[in-house]
Amino acid sequence: MSTPNLLAGLNDAQKEAVLHRSGPLLIVAGAGSGKTRVLTYRIANLIASGIVPESILAITFTNKAAGEMKERIIKLLTGNPQGESLGIGIRKGLPLKDSPWIGTFHALGAWILRREGKAVGIDPRFTILDDEDRTALIKECIKEFGLDPKQFEPRRIKHLISSKKTSLLTPDGQLADAKDGFSRAFGEVWALYEAKKVRSLTLDFDDLLVRTVDLFDKHPEILAKYQNLWKYVHIDEYQDTDSVQYRLANLLARTHSNLCVVGDIDQAIYSFRGADFRNILQFEIDWPEAVVVTLEENYRSTKPILDAANAVIAKNVFRKPKNLYTTLDGDFAKIELRVTENEANEAEWIAGKAKNLVEEGAKPASIAVLFRTNAQSRVLEEKFLLHQIPYHVVGVKFYARREVKDILSYLRAATNPNDLLSIKRVINTPRREIGKVLLAKYFSNLPLSASEQQKIAAFENTLAAIREAAHEHPASFALDCVFKTTGYRELFDPEVEDDLMRLANLKELAGLVKRFDVLEPPQGVLALLEEAALMTGDDTIHKKEASIPLSTVHAAKGLEFDHVFIAGLEDGLFPHTALSGEEEKLRIEEERRLFYVALTRARKRAYLSLALFRTMFGERQVNMPSRFLDEIPPELIEPADNEPIIEL
Repeated sequence: MSTPNLLAGLNDAQKEAVLHRSGPLLIVAGAGSGKTRVLTYRIANLIASGIVPESILAITFTNKAAGEMKERIIKLLTGNPQGESLGIGIRKGLPLKDSPWIGTFHALGAWILRREGKAVGIDPRFTILDDEDRTALIKECIKEFGLDPKQFEPRRIKHLISSKKTSLLTPDGQLADAKDGFSRAFGEVWALYEAKKVRSLTLDFDDLLVRTVDLFDKHPEILAKYQNLWKYVHIDEYQDTDSVQYRLANLLARTHSNLCVVGDIDQAIYSFRGADFRNILQFEIDWPEAVVVTLEENYRSTKPILDAANAVIAKNVFRKPKNLYTTLDGDFAKIELRVTENEANEAEWIAGKAKNLVEEGAKPASIAVLFRTNAQSRVLEEKFLLHQIPYHVVGVKFYARREVKDILSYLRAATNPNDLLSIKRVINTPRREIGKVLLAKYFSNLPLSASEQQKIAAFENTLAAIREAAHEHPASFALDCVFKTTGYRELFDPEVEDDLMRLANLKELAGLVKRFDVLEPPQGVLALLEEAALMTGDDTIHKKEASIPLSTVHAAKGLEFDHVFIAGLEDGLFPHTALSGEEEKLRIEEERRLFYVALTRARKRAYLSLALFRTMFGERQVNMPSRFLDEIPPELIEPADNEPIIEL
């Protein structure tokens, strides 16, 4: 087979990044500059030039991106998107010798811990707690200590535990340093939470990375094994790494120094998740011999959009200078601005404008409405419903839907009998007359009456049947066993619209699970459960071509649309800040990056809007226009629909 031309269609900067072979490489990739193309071409070029595929590691931030990257690499090398059996999952079910390892940080941690975790006391049969499970377990711990759930709000405690763990702190250290009642009580809740996970053979998302780093610290021989396995390490979206991910990447690449990171500090918008934009600024200090390639040619947006984005982001201090440009010629439309009296008028204008675009031939999926906070979607949904405009709200995870989670919990409970959270979720769904008292007795191994034993035995027999199916048959057979033995589908009435939607989701789950039938039992079911747990809010199952997405800017990162509406451009809302002093400067810079991300989602047109009066959380507020509007050169903006702009 002839070697494919892996430089065709690349610009000079992209070629430099693709051809770079040895040593650290920083690719500063502006929005729409083809970074995914460069990363996939680079990996394909390494393989085409003789590098053994299994010596290449590539880490992305979503499962979707990982799957697409692998398929694109296969297509580049074979000329056929189905050039090899793609199998399933992040690793696609292929033996390591067949391909590079491409996946997310958390998938990488899970993969390593299943193989090496015994060295630090981790049972390889562990299951992974999703966000809802973590909250439920923490709530349980708070209740056991009799703490006030208002003072110890479970989601707040979950966030605090996560923050401590990603800083590589421990419950013992928390308790030793506690100086007040809250700190001590928090440390005790945290310690109980960790103990419960050990008993139930579960890990949370943070464990997948923290315990991997701990494994490498305590067992340098295991670290050396993976350092020598992966001689070429690639990290996408490096500006979004947190302290643990940063350390893990540097540990793996230290032996061979072939670390290629791709990122853009101007798109660093996830500090609330623990991401530290300074990691990308630190790269040239960590790796003094690093080559830096800057991708500035934008293949997505028109010149007015790029000029506006460049002008705004130039106000930030913490960044690596670059200036996006396009080689496209044409008389491109300016950015439209609409100032409305209130949020209802704003939503009415957006809905009307979007409807006109669709009537003029735009596909609904090519239009997006972006906003800073989830609360803004309500009035937009009202107007879209009123005008009968098809829409969907971005961010609802398929695997997190109640009916899907119930079925997966049956599989988890069957394959991991120690997973008490999953057992608790489904033991009375459908109803088996197993109430809280009987459940408490069952979990505490207390004596049961004859009728109680009968109820518990029926449930345990159900789990046993599912367990047998999972261990002896393909994954789809095991799923069908759940449906048949539990009667779960009979909970829903196909004549009721909401129930019909839930039945449709179960049907879709049945279709998805067939991808896992290529694996030997019980690996198919285990791979399904791991994919579901590792699916992030940035991953989607559904691709809704016939409706307009309504989305927060955070959820829209990585996407692009012909027409983008950015709503709520008011100081206090976007930028969304009430901080002062030095913290305010850092926060405003991140908010500006968020606005930059929103603008650069647009391919053809950008529409900006604000409301002079807005009711938020029951309070009517008078708003000043966003300071970001003043940062856009006035010659790039025109009044929407030739309506005069209300005096700002």
